[in-house]
Amino acid sequence: MAFKTTSLNHNISEDGRRELTMKEFKRWLMTFDTDKDGRISKSELRQIVKANGGWFSRVKGREGIKSADKNGNGFVDESEIENLIHFAHKELGVRIIPY
Repeated sequence: MAFKTTSLNHNISEDGRRELTMKEFKRWLMTFDTDKDGRISKSELRQIVKANGGWFSRVKGREGIKSADKNGNGFVDESEIENLIHFAHKELGVRIIPY
């Protein structure tokens, strides 16, 4: 399955939410890891919001990092990606499905 870096294309549920497995979600997030350090920064998260048609990407990027960055280093790393699920559901219209 190929992901575009400009939009999230996958199964759309009846309520209009995009559905991804956790593996697909992680792989998609990493397409925005522009410096290839294995972490998502505030600016990279801002690009994710913009790419999905979100408004106020600067504010939402900051909110997303704040909610997911449990160790306070300013990045979302592999161990914290699951913390982005709520943010992705609320701000990106993504539902993570079990598979």
